[in-house]
Amino acid sequence: MPAKRIAFVISDLYGGGAEKSLLYTADGLQQRGNSVKVFILRDKIEQTIPEGLDVENLAIISNATKALNSEWVRKWQASCIAEAMARFQADTVLSCSCDRITRHLKHPNLYFWIKSDISARFRDSDKRDSVFARQRELYNGRKVVAVSQGVKDSLLSMVGLEPSEIRAIYNPYQREPFVQLAQEPAPVPEGDYLLHVGAFTSVKRHDRLLRAYKASGVTTPLVLLGKGDHEARIRQQISELGLEARVTIMGYQPNPYPFIQGAKALILTSDAEGLPRVLIESLMLHTPVVSVDCPSGPREILTQELADFLVDPQNEKGLADAIARMDQAPLRIEPRHYQAFLADTVLPQFEAL
Repeated sequence: MPAKRIAFVISDLYGGGAEKSLLYTADGLQQRGNSVKVFILRDKIEQTIPEGLDVENLAIISNATKALNSEWVRKWQASCIAEAMARFQADTVLSCSCDRITRHLKHPNLYFWIKSDISARFRDSDKRDSVFARQRELYNGRKVVAVSQGVKDSLLSMVGLEPSEIRAIYNPYQREPFVQLAQEPAPVPEGDYLLHVGAFTSVKRHDRLLRAYKASGVTTPLVLLGKGDHEARIRQQISELGLEARVTIMGYQPNPYPFIQGAKALILTSDAEGLPRVLIESLMLHTPVVSVDCPSGPREILTQELADFLVDPQNEKGLADAIARMDQAPLRIEPRHYQAFLADTVLPQFEAL
């Protein structure tokens, strides 16, 4: 396939999974001989930029533009992006997390990269109808890339989206960088431990995690990595459940991979995901996983015999039993368990856009 000029547009590179996966994808496409550039809309960078990857700050989001918050401003911002796309001569443009602006672009090969399951997050919310209507306004008649088949199905069946084109393409991964990062020095606990990695927010359902962990009866300690507004609530529940001696909060770790590699198993208990990176990264580090079968992603990741440790989110007893079974006899992870997510499998699908 001939090399392409591929542009990524994102508000900034400050957050977590979505920003990391964008950088991995851009870097992987560049390594395959494509001309790739990442355009950010404000100078806010927390992620490590891969060596040789070109990132340009267009500086079109500011306190002033946020205060004005008007369609006129967003159209002006889009015009600035359009000029940058023209200078770069982009064959394909992928918009991530700044779609209210990029919807005003007229590029013929613009894709909106949707990385979360909006229907799951707002399914029982009184904002559901207005949120779904806004999604249809943004994406109807447009080209869409969904991060998983589950997200694609939800957009079509739950949100009622009518895109001109929609494809499910996984985030691409290379195992070697994670293995290297996992060797870096880190304050990893001694001995066996179970692990949860995720922001301290309501959607990650630490309450479900802690109740199931206690009900499992395992004595293997539980380690929590993350940060967020719910930390005080999590600490309170740890105390109420009498788990102070068995559960440790180690905060946000910029490099979580030594912890993931060292864990006996990783546990995910979220109400909703898009395609949970932490599950794929765990498998690539050969750490087995216990997960709830939330929408969407876990069912597509935990296949073959790994599906025995996929539990209905409302079945806390089943989750506790799965934790106990994994603690007693951890599964052996092999390359076949994560082959579908490796870069050589995924990147050609982005090149075909």
